[in-house]
This record gives sequence, C-alpha cells and structure tokens, in this order.
Amino acid sequence: MKSVTWVEIILLMVIFMLNPNVITCNTHAVSNSQKLRVLAAKYNVTSIIVFGDSSVDPGNNNDLPNTWHKGNFLPYGKDFERSIPTGRFTNGRLVTDLIAAALGYTNEIKAYLDRNLKKEDLLHGVSFASGGSGYDDFTANITNVISLSKQLEYFKEYKIRIERLFGDLTAHKIVRNSVYVLSMGTNDFLQNYYIDPTRSSMFTITQYQHYLIQCMETYVKKMHSSGVRRLAVVGMEPFGCMPLIRTIKNSVKCSEDMNQVALSFNLLLKAKLSELQATLGMRTAFVDIYVVIQNILQYSSKYGFTETQNGCCGTGLTEFGTSLKGLSTCKDHSKYIYWDAVHFTESMYYIIAGEAAKSIIATIT
Repeated sequence: MKSVTWVEIILLMVIFMLNPNVITCNTHAVSNSQKLRVLAAKYNVTSIIVFGDSSVDPGNNNDLPNTWHKGNFLPYGKDFERSIPTGRFTNGRLVTDLIAAALGYTNEIKAYLDRNLKKEDLLHGVSFASGGSGYDDFTANITNVISLSKQLEYFKEYKIRIERLFGDLTAHKIVRNSVYVLSMGTNDFLQNYYIDPTRSSMFTITQYQHYLIQCMETYVKKMHSSGVRRLAVVGMEPFGCMPLIRTIKNSVKCSEDMNQVALSFNLLLKAKLSELQATLGMRTAFVDIYVVIQNILQYSSKYGFTETQNGCCGTGLTEFGTSLKGLSTCKDHSKYIYWDAVHFTESMYYIIAGEAAKSIIATIT
C-alpha cells in the first residue's frame, strides 16, 4: 500500500469530519474513509475512552436522581438517529462520536452507565463524562453529578469488566492502545467560582486557575498509573461568548473578562501537559478549541452559520438542561452555532472535531 504522510492523515481526518455524509457520496470519499481505518489499525488504536463534562457526556446523567443537568428529552437529540434524545446536550452527535466514526469504530461512543450498554460497546470505548462536572470535584458536588474522581473509579470498574469478558491480554491491549479524551473546565468557573461563594472566598481567580491545574495534574497521574498512555486534553472555550453569558451581561458582545480567564487557563493547561509528557513518558496533546471557536464566531458566514449570539432552542437566551424540556427550535439547525444557551450544535461539533482529530493524531505517533 502507498505510504501516507501525517499531513495527509490530518487532511483526511478533517475532510471526513467536516463532511459527515461524505462516505456515501463517491468512491474517492469511501477510499479516504478506508485509509483512515487502515491507519488506525496500523498504529494499534483500539478505542476512544472519554472523561469530562457535558461537552462529551452521551447520557451518563440520565438516571442520576438529584440533578437538573440532564439532556434525555427533546429538543435534545432532535437530529440524532430517529430523533431519540440520548442524554447528549446537543441536537445530534458529539465530537467524540464523530472521531470514533471517522476511525471506523462505531457511530457513537456510548455512556458507561447506559442501561443498554452491550458487550461489543465496551470494545469500542465508552464515555464516563458527566454534564456539570469539572477538574474540581466540588464543582460536581454542587449539582450532584459524577465527579472526575468518580469517573476514574468507573474506569477501574470498566477495566475489570473487560478483563472478565475478553481476557487479560485483550483487556490490556484495549487499555494500553486506546486514545483518551479529557474535556472539562468551564463548569469550574460558571457554576462554581462565579456563583458559589466557597471557592471564591478561598482563592483569587488566578489562584483558582492554579488550583484547577493541580487537580488536573493529580488526575492525569492517576490515569497514567491506571494504564493511560495517549491523552488528548481539550482546552476551554471562550465561554464569555455563550448566549447565557451575553444575556446575563445584557450585552451583544462577548465578556472579554471571562474569555481572558479561559485563555490564561489554557496557557497553564498546555504548559502542564508538556511537563507531564516529559515526566511521565505518556503521549499528550492539547486541543485548542478556543482559537477555533473565536475564529468561527468572528467569520461565521464563511462556515455557513447565520446566528452566533442566540441558541436554536426556546428563546435561545437562557435555557439549557431541564429548562429546555419540550421547547421549540429554530427552523434551520445547521445555521446556528449554539443549540441551547450553553452548548453547541452538531454542525459546530463537526468543525471542532476536525481540530480535535489533529491533536489526537499527535497522541498516536
């Protein structure tokens, strides 16, 4: 087979990500898809395993009894298969679903707590993510969702399950050769530091950023000791541009103060990841979605978006989570960047997935 450079791999990934229906369009597209899958096999990538918050939660919160951080009702899932709301906080699939599909594993990464989780699902990878969670376990405790420490406990349980189902050798291969994704941070500020007085009375905003980095470092080291060797960490988005924040600030403009918090935190996060890669010997990558999202917000028409300020559902100003239940949606979902007042549309996730793919490749090689 003709050798393929890493530049070509990245291009193939991005082509596939940005054109979700490309695989059925023509022979060349099918060939590209097949190349991606051959490359995944060549570098022994077994599956994608996910930790995080609502940006990558496919439904782990569905059966949690005391939280409003849920998305297992319409209009969430409006454009998912058969319009079934799975618990994803968007209209369709998430970035991690799209990456798994591009690599040829499965069309979706299932929630680990999914009642209908099948044996074969465990082979392709799962998500332990929980909407409302953060690097600071106190963030999850505020809204009674699954903390990162608990997500790691589930990961240990997952390892035992696959050992029993597939044997020690296969289980070791799955864990060792998986790509791990960690995506969180926004909730630590939006539902914790800026709202609950506990952390803000203990830390300045700069001190809290460093505290979160310490938390992240602790958990990454625990992941490493549990067998994680390829880790892609998603940076924080410019959360000052969320419709909810614009509404609270009573401004059509983004909150530059909040965006600066996200930007400076990302710099700390990227530096710490480089340090961890050097000291632990694990492959790490930083997924810089901040720049991608800012560029899309600024030049939205080039990406096919016409609405950048409001969400597609309800008023588009404040509703998300259970407050979104049963509300109407905009006519053309593909033209909106935000689905609700906080979370992105599937169309937006396709673009973010292209950037994430480049970073994930860096953890493989």
